[in-house]
Amino acid sequence: MTNPIRDTLLGQLDIAWALTSYHLEGLTTEECLRRPGRVGLHVHPGADGAWRADWPEHEGYGLGPASVAWLTWHLGFWWSMVLDHSLGAATLTREAVSWPGSADEVRAWVGGLHARWRSAVEGLTDEDLRSSERTRWPLQGKPFGDIVAWVNLELMKNAAELGYARFVLAVANG
Repeated sequence: MTNPIRDTLLGQLDIAWALTSYHLEGLTTEECLRRPGRVGLHVHPGADGAWRADWPEHEGYGLGPASVAWLTWHLGFWWSMVLDHSLGAATLTREAVSWPGSADEVRAWVGGLHARWRSAVEGLTDEDLRSSERTRWPLQGKPFGDIVAWVNLELMKNAAELGYARFVLAVANG
C-alpha cells in the first residue's frame, strides 16, 4: 500500500456507492415525482423546460419530507459542485444545476459523476490528500482528504435518504 489514505477513502466510496446504486436501481420517474407529504422539497419544471429544485431557507423538520426527485437533484448538485470547485473552473452555481427529468437520466447523471470522481481520486497520492490546494467547496483551508471523506459521508447520507423515501413510497398507497 503506497497510498493508504487514498485507498481507505476509495474503499469507503465503494461502499457508499454500492448502497446508492442499490437504491437507484429500478427507480422510476413516477417514484421520483411523487411527493411523500403535503409539503416538502421538490423539483418543478421551469418555463425553459429545465427542472428547478426548491432551496430550503432552513433545515427544520417543518420542511416536510423531500421527494425522491429532490433527493437525487441534491445528490447531483453537491457532487457537480465539488467536482467543478475541486477539479474544474470553480464557477458552477446551485442555480445552474437542474434535475435531469427522468429516473433513467438521474442514473446516467449520478453514475457519470461517480465515475469522474472515482477516477480523479484514484489519481491522487496521500500527499495530494494532505494538501489544501484543491479544497474550495464546501470546505476551505482543509486538506483535500477532508473533501474526499465528506463526499463519502454525503453519499452515504443520500443513499440512506433515498432508501428511506423509497420504502415510504412503496407502502404509502397500500
